[in-house]
Amino acid sequence: MSVSNDDENKVFGIVFRTPPKNSTGIPHILEHSVLCGSRKYPLKEPFVELLKGSLHTFLNAFTYPDRTCYPVASTNTKDFYNLVDVYLDAVFFPKCVEDFQTFQQEGWHYELDNPDEEITYKGVVFNEMKGVYSQPDNIMGRVSQQALSPENTYGVDSGGDPNEIPKLTFEEFKKFPAGQEGDLTKKYMVCINWLLSEEPLDVETELTLGFLDHLLLGTPASPLRRILLESGLGDAIVGGGVEDELLQPQFSIGLKGVSEDNIQKVEELVMQTLKNLVEEGFASDAVEASMNTIEFALRENNTGSFPRGLSLMLRSIAKWIYDMDPFEPLKYEQPLQQLKSRIAEEGSKAVFSPLIENFILKNTHRVTVEMQPDPEKASRDEAAEKEILKQVKSSMTQEDLAELARATKELKEKQETPDPPEALKAVPCLSLQDIPKNPIHIPMEVGEINGVKVLQHDLFTNDVVYSEVVFDMGSMKKEHLQLLPLFCQSLLEMGTKDMDFVQLNQLIGRKTGGISVYPFTSSVRGKEDPLTRIIVRGKAMAPRVEDLFNLMYTILQDVQFTEQQRFKQFVCQSKARMENRLRGSGHGIAAARMDAKLNAAGWIGEQLGGVSYLEYLRDLETKIDQDWDSISSSLEEMRKSLFSKKGCLINLTSDWKNLEKSSQHIAKFLDSLPSNPSLGNDPWLSRLPSVNEAIVVPTQVNYVGKAGNLYQSGYQLNGSAYVISKHISNTWLWDRVRVSGGAYGGFCDFDTHSGVFSYLSYRDPNLLKTLEVYDETAKFLRELEMDDDALTKAIIGTIGDVDAYQLPDAKGYSSLMRYLLGITDEERQQRREEILSTSLKDFKEFADAVESIKDNGVVVAVASPDDVEAANKEKPVFPEVKKCL
Repeated sequence: MSVSNDDENKVFGIVFRTPPKNSTGIPHILEHSVLCGSRKYPLKEPFVELLKGSLHTFLNAFTYPDRTCYPVASTNTKDFYNLVDVYLDAVFFPKCVEDFQTFQQEGWHYELDNPDEEITYKGVVFNEMKGVYSQPDNIMGRVSQQALSPENTYGVDSGGDPNEIPKLTFEEFKKFPAGQEGDLTKKYMVCINWLLSEEPLDVETELTLGFLDHLLLGTPASPLRRILLESGLGDAIVGGGVEDELLQPQFSIGLKGVSEDNIQKVEELVMQTLKNLVEEGFASDAVEASMNTIEFALRENNTGSFPRGLSLMLRSIAKWIYDMDPFEPLKYEQPLQQLKSRIAEEGSKAVFSPLIENFILKNTHRVTVEMQPDPEKASRDEAAEKEILKQVKSSMTQEDLAELARATKELKEKQETPDPPEALKAVPCLSLQDIPKNPIHIPMEVGEINGVKVLQHDLFTNDVVYSEVVFDMGSMKKEHLQLLPLFCQSLLEMGTKDMDFVQLNQLIGRKTGGISVYPFTSSVRGKEDPLTRIIVRGKAMAPRVEDLFNLMYTILQDVQFTEQQRFKQFVCQSKARMENRLRGSGHGIAAARMDAKLNAAGWIGEQLGGVSYLEYLRDLETKIDQDWDSISSSLEEMRKSLFSKKGCLINLTSDWKNLEKSSQHIAKFLDSLPSNPSLGNDPWLSRLPSVNEAIVVPTQVNYVGKAGNLYQSGYQLNGSAYVISKHISNTWLWDRVRVSGGAYGGFCDFDTHSGVFSYLSYRDPNLLKTLEVYDETAKFLRELEMDDDALTKAIIGTIGDVDAYQLPDAKGYSSLMRYLLGITDEERQQRREEILSTSLKDFKEFADAVESIKDNGVVVAVASPDDVEAANKEKPVFPEVKKCL
């Protein structure tokens, strides 16, 4: 809002950012419609009455390509405030969002006076824009603007294209007024929380509650999770279920993406579902599936890259710090057998129904938390912070300010001055002689079953068989690419002719340790074409390998893509996850966006999990209701193009005895697959335009990235690059971006497959300052002085990354990745020798490679609108600004 006084001509205006995603004319129609009645002035068109009876010197509204402005002016003070009053009420409390007829009048509608006559389009904006599009000069101006900026909001017509305006629905129109992506009235969150016990629980009760949690929420088929999501009351689950790491365990469950009038319904549905489960109990298959899943997880103890010992310690210390037995939480065998015996003797209902009743339903120690959306919160908080700082400064004398400046300078000097060598030498460190000269060896035999390559890794796995079935993605049509994540989810969460998805899910839980399906994409060094694969990953105890491969076949070939509403749930959940990623993992979003501008594999990855994917999901959500048949048939077409024996690869990890026994089941599985895929012949070599870009979201911190391709600048890969990039992260970026810059993190990454070298910051209060640090990296390397001790530490730290501890399944998977990417043992040995022989000269030479990023790199920041605007005023670094939330 703004008020100005030009002599006696008083002017007032309200402006909103209103960047459209398409050419349906939403902001233009809204501009018209908000002046058609409001809470305080509920007549049809108060705007017209003002035109008739005020002394206004200006009274109108404008739609720009990215904003909407509502200004008024008058020389008469009373008249001026009358105009202001009407406009304020119109803009903040318009009737049009609830009035379909206003939308029809100002936007568009079908008109038919007589059934015998032809239907026509009518509408104020529709006809206005038909007039605009009849003028060649106007058409040229619009087409020129859209051709210059095809990737952002200026690539569409905010006024509305007459061909597109009739595609606009009233529901879409209602979702736009708030100045934030999506419908703010459907952005509420509600979570119901219980404190389960004020005293610590015994091990058997804790274990039983863990089983109950898995039964309620642990899989897509779990009743509480499924019923909440299928209710349509919200988009995604919130609340972590049972949390028992603290002294007092709790249970939390709720939904986000809820409309205000559905908040109470969510709570009622949770309570009713729990009451029903007390009365009816859980299906025996569900109990068996949970039992097998949890027992498998306990026995496998697969902590991924997280050290098993640390996992055990953390489990133990949760009790130890409260003076309880530290070994008790580690002893699951006896409580597990006792629970199994109880279920066998008494039935699962007798075990779990009292738990739900006593710990949850009859538990009055409960709180329901509702969170409502506030699109202005981030900017308001920022303004409040600025106001506080302004007040602090105004309270200081000139002497105080001088002292503060001196202290600031002193702190920065300390932050940027390295520790003295004698202090560094006091820190104990390994020597290079302590480092193995050879890389870690993973056994691998390459064989063949029925014409399909099979990689086998003979490793001790405690009788678990780990398997990956790899299919080539190259035969899939490019137009189907963004459906791929949802396709993979559908395979695991839809039913077959013989089983609904709940039964299929339970069968997987009863027979295996889990199955997943996902795309894998990577650049391949020296090749332009990316590696694109679909990986079906599963694990089972050795006696269940036949079940594992039978279920893999069922998932790939028998699942039917017919459940429209279920698919819509997947889209809503995915959209909610992506919006969450934008706020919380902006560095990942920025990295993906930069990659998409620099190589084909990066483009594919961004289409499957970046801003482009979020935009696709928002469009798809509408398309599901309009054209489900084409989506369903696309999913079926994808199956036929992806899953065939041709181009398939099997990867197995277990001990040799189990590997040999698995062969017959693999042969049967492969024989059941179609021989050849149906082919799409689209090239995959797309990229986003290589233009600097800001992704603006409501945030008080930024995620700042800059990247370039070192191979394109002539750099030849050497193992020293691993050492140098790690050293840049741990010294230069740590000191300048984190310590003195105030960001939570700053680091760089070198993708040796693509050649892309990326700088990234995390939760960063700066924007241009961080980019300046990145640009000074080459200078840092050229001026770098390192003694032997510092160089040795850098090398050893890098080897620590290269030799990171892996569990058997991860070893087998890493070996598969190297095979797919063509990385030989000989190359691994060469890189290791290059790492171990890294010298200061290598650091200086690497400066030339990163120098190219300073001038030719691409910048992407996920940042607040205010910070981007301020940055562009100081230095026009972001020609593209994309609003995502």
